[in-house]
Amino acid sequence: MNFKYIRNTFVILALLSVVFVVGFKIGKDTAGVITSSNNKLNLSLMWKVKDKLSQTFLEKDKMIDKNMEYGAIQGMVAALDDPYTVFLPPTDNKSANEDLAGQFGGVGISLGYKDKTLAVVSPLPKSPAEKAGVKAGDLILNITDKNNNVDKDTNDMALDEAVKLIRGEVGTEVTLKMFREGKVAAYDVVLKRDNIVVPSIELEFKEQNGKKVAWIKLYKFTETLFDEWPEKVAEINKEKEKGNFGGIVLDLRNNPGGFLQASVLVASDFIKSGTIVTQESSNGREEKYDVLPNMGNLLKDKLVVLVNGGSASAAEILAGAIRDFSRAKLVGEKSFGKGTVQQPEDFPDGSGLHVTVAKWLLPSGKNIHKEGIVPDVEVKSGDDPKIDLQLNKAIEVLLK
Repeated sequence: MNFKYIRNTFVILALLSVVFVVGFKIGKDTAGVITSSNNKLNLSLMWKVKDKLSQTFLEKDKMIDKNMEYGAIQGMVAALDDPYTVFLPPTDNKSANEDLAGQFGGVGISLGYKDKTLAVVSPLPKSPAEKAGVKAGDLILNITDKNNNVDKDTNDMALDEAVKLIRGEVGTEVTLKMFREGKVAAYDVVLKRDNIVVPSIELEFKEQNGKKVAWIKLYKFTETLFDEWPEKVAEINKEKEKGNFGGIVLDLRNNPGGFLQASVLVASDFIKSGTIVTQESSNGREEKYDVLPNMGNLLKDKLVVLVNGGSASAAEILAGAIRDFSRAKLVGEKSFGKGTVQQPEDFPDGSGLHVTVAKWLLPSGKNIHKEGIVPDVEVKSGDDPKIDLQLNKAIEVLLK
């Protein structure tokens, strides 16, 4: 089945780019009042400030109208006090779209918030961040980039600003002051920027006790997954024909989310029928995302799902739905806990608005925003990178 048609109707649940715009007609009257069909926004003070700046500000070459316009809009959106609702000027919006496309420059960190503090949702595989030992849940307290004269604490910093400061020219360095639970003090991590290519999925067959286990590592729900997932399913079914197949470990660790429909696509091969996730908007309207037709290619295979603190958004939807349908046990650590929905709107000038419009509910009716999903079998990751305790436990549970 060809799923490319879904791409233009997706709902994005990513930590870095998630947006929707509620449109309204506006007009400015002589008093500086912006009107809509529902309310009035008095901007007379803003115009007074703009006039005063024009008269008195020393460095008038910095008074670029378009930049001030973007800044005013960003401030208005930031006043909503929702870290996932942001306005992105063209350059930042382009970076956000590159992130979802699966390739961009940077250090390989998906960002989010823990109690309004900037945090690592997950380090991306084989990235500078992962190689430096950055882990999901690490807090980012300061960003320093000497080449660009940046030394900023992250208090009240928006996601788009953090992304802009951390990304930069390939080969240059950025220093992050970080704090990790269990450590006594904050510490610096120096990261060299690189071209970051985010794979959607990898498949490896492991043999244990005479059984072959398909280990599916889902890194992120990018648009390429719509083509790659059916290919991996075909590989698994071909391997099953050889016999001695023990089942599947679906690894969602450090998967920060992405396209909602991509998670529904994957779920539809493991779940026979029913609603995978329900989106509930602020006006009480519900939209259900059901199992896709003509799927179910892996319904009869034994399954275990791996999660950790870097499993977020669409990854949590997938893991939660699979467990709610009693399809598999979850192994690992508690997931990140992002259960709000965002949708995007791009504007003709290249800018974009990211607005939280709804929350999503698992089949059980639970919303895990800020709560996360606790696995059935809890296993810490361990300190030896050569020994994957969680994967070993998942295979043990699968073959038991």
